Amino acid sequence: MQNGTLLAAVDLGSNSFRLEIGRFEHGHIHKVEYLKETVRQGNGLDDNRNLTQDALERGWACLARFGERLAGFPREHVRAVATQTLREARNRDDFLTRGSEVLGYPIDVVSGIEEARLIYQGVARLLPQSDERRLVVDIGGRSTELILGQQFSPKSVASFRVGSVAWSSRYFADGAFTPQAFLAAEIAAKAVLDEALAVFRRDAWDVAYGSSGTAGAVGDVLAAMGGPRGIITRSGLEALRDKLLRAQSADRVRMEGLKEDRRAVIGGGISILRAVFDLLDIDEMQVAQGALRQGALYDLLDREQPETDLRTDTVNALMQRFAVDTPHADRVAETACKLFLQAAQPDSERAARKLEWAAKLHEVGCRISHSDYHRHGAYILDNTDAAGFALPELHRLSVLVLGQRGKVRKLEADLSDPIFALQLLCLRLAVALCHARRAPDISGIRLHAQPGVFTLSAPPPWSKAYPQSAHLLQEEVTAWQKTPWDLHIVGD
Repeated sequence: MQNGTLLAAVDLGSNSFRLEIGRFEHGHIHKVEYLKETVRQGNGLDDNRNLTQDALERGWACLARFGERLAGFPREHVRAVATQTLREARNRDDFLTRGSEVLGYPIDVVSGIEEARLIYQGVARLLPQSDERRLVVDIGGRSTELILGQQFSPKSVASFRVGSVAWSSRYFADGAFTPQAFLAAEIAAKAVLDEALAVFRRDAWDVAYGSSGTAGAVGDVLAAMGGPRGIITRSGLEALRDKLLRAQSADRVRMEGLKEDRRAVIGGGISILRAVFDLLDIDEMQVAQGALRQGALYDLLDREQPETDLRTDTVNALMQRFAVDTPHADRVAETACKLFLQAAQPDSERAARKLEWAAKLHEVGCRISHSDYHRHGAYILDNTDAAGFALPELHRLSVLVLGQRGKVRKLEADLSDPIFALQLLCLRLAVALCHARRAPDISGIRLHAQPGVFTLSAPPPWSKAYPQSAHLLQEEVTAWQKTPWDLHIVGD
């Protein structure tokens, strides 16, 4: 990546949407612009876990404004990441379809584990280099992430469904601050976070950091009260809770350093933070400058280079975990990518890399059962925590793995997408060509793609030399019938 390149990250949180633009210079990203809007989508989930129309409209309107600022940015220089509210929302696809359109860039819904990894990257990148063992706590609107790490490497990550927006709505619904409400909120938070004790115990870390909105808001208020800047203490939290109790309600809270957009959710945030302090035996927490959006920015740098792309390491780890036949997976991946690059448009290396991952994982379900292994593999990919991957990316890999066998028309996928259709065809062809579990001879095979038509040329000498492979390729013609694509095999 060239020095001076502008990169952008959009963080679709449960309380606020944020846009940060940074300039890449000599391995670092320097902030150029930061925009934040309080959207409170976390309050917009109804009893059926659908976003209300008002919540949808608020989110779309904010993304449209962000989209205007991002106009002209190359797609590969923008990362939009959505978190817990959109993980929960049953109608998230409705929001994402329109939201991606008005923003102008795809929106990735990430798992809680992936969110935690990105948070740690953001925090670590803005801290001085150190060998200290770090505990990072990020209390968001509807989830809380805990991470243990050293330098730039997260060692343990966890995500819990407890957040400032959710807890404020549940335990301070009428805005009233009472001792009973705080006690109930803290007990409930400890009940959710209790399992964290096994991993995030006091002897596992040296310094505790708080990132994102709640920690930043508390740090600002405590500094305005005369405390050291950037430090949260037990006594400070106690004094802050007492101030809220004296105010009696959120509407009456007037504290220097507390921004207006934080007032409605400060009760839930403080109750969770107090619970974390008690549960993990924290005496002092430093307010971190980095957060999810900075982690997403630096993740863009890693994705630019295949050799540093964490997703490749994750695929290799999954192969090892599920005892994949690595030599065979590599053969299928190499064959699929060669065919893909013959027919794909120029600059299709990113799509080829994703096809390579799907091919390497195409037998990941065999560890469960060889019967219907493609279905087991798809289930694994749809339900695993995979570092570096957004949920839509994992789902796309799962659909490719599922679609490696059987009739294509029965696959619930968008076959009108020419890139996906070509990826799927190349994976299926590679599986067929590697049926003998040895490297196939594809020197005489050529694949071409035109709108609605794939053409595979296999000269007679090749077909006569490999009759079983030629038969399997002919069967592939039948598999693509009644789809938006015709497959023709010529020269046989």
